Amino acid sequence: MLRSDFHFDLPDELIARFPLPERSQSRLLCLSGESGQVQHAQFRDLLNLIHPGDLLIFNQSRVMPARLFARKDSGGQVEILIERLTTDRQALAHVRASKSPKPGSNIVLADGSTVLVHGRVGDLFELHAQEHWRGLLARLGEMPLPPYLARAVADSDRERYQTVYAQEEGSVAAPTAGLHFDEAMLADIKARGINTAFVTLHVGAGTFQPVRVDQIDQHYMHAEWLTVDESVVAAINTTKATGGRVVAVGTTSVRSIESAAWAAKGIDPAQWQPKQGMVPQVASQKIAPYQGDTRIFIHPGYQWQIIDALVTNFHLPESTLLMLVSAFAGREAVLAAYAEAIREQYRFYSYGDAMFITREKS
Repeated sequence: MLRSDFHFDLPDELIARFPLPERSQSRLLCLSGESGQVQHAQFRDLLNLIHPGDLLIFNQSRVMPARLFARKDSGGQVEILIERLTTDRQALAHVRASKSPKPGSNIVLADGSTVLVHGRVGDLFELHAQEHWRGLLARLGEMPLPPYLARAVADSDRERYQTVYAQEEGSVAAPTAGLHFDEAMLADIKARGINTAFVTLHVGAGTFQPVRVDQIDQHYMHAEWLTVDESVVAAINTTKATGGRVVAVGTTSVRSIESAAWAAKGIDPAQWQPKQGMVPQVASQKIAPYQGDTRIFIHPGYQWQIIDALVTNFHLPESTLLMLVSAFAGREAVLAAYAEAIREQYRFYSYGDAMFITREKS
């Protein structure tokens, strides 16, 4: 398939640049992957679409205040976006400057402290801090809002660009489907007998990387670190055995669970190559605990393993996230639903409205 097969035109005024006053007051567009039918609802109506015995899987990764503004020894301005903390004092980062800093040079932060440029790892810079990175980011870092919001960071973003259940710090972008859930809604989920489980996938800045190849199956995905532990595996196995559905909250939860399923089959998600896994095969629904990187790229033609339904936001044109959703419910059905959402003035992207999608019949 071609990248252009996933294009749509979005009016600028439908980009949600700020969150609504309350998390759960977003709208919800419901798409049946089997029939292609669309229904309009409010996000709180999700509780009528999930049934007792179903399993909601959330990504509990916490967003780091990962953006830093600094200067080189020579005085040139530098912007740092931490991609991954590799040790307490070492990090891989994107560095923007008029001229790339050289290995062995120092970058001076806003309070006068410095970080050392060790070298390059692909497109990233390896940076060494004199103190623990987490403390440094807590003191000087800014929340890394997505570039398409095109606005300055507000004080409220520290809270609102974070899920209420976030635990494990390590992401540079929020798992945005989870932003709609508040404490009251989570309590209601528990009271209704709907089960929950939590994975951790640290979202990297690569999630905003555009697909640059025309043939999408030639796109090579960025790596993201994830953990699916034994408790999640047990919850999934129980759900499947009792006839419940596994419902992923967000594309990061999808990638976590599907990666663990492929690892259980002996395919290393960290070594995923273009076109791998696209051949038709029986989905065994086997899953095992997994911790490590994933590079799996889910697009139409993908053989689904575990996930039965999906809660997600509206994604950018020609993005890997839109391709994942299209693999789940069918490209034509998804693009038709997006066109309907535009006609009905839904709010798009990170702070926007949501979708509830059931899987296309295979």
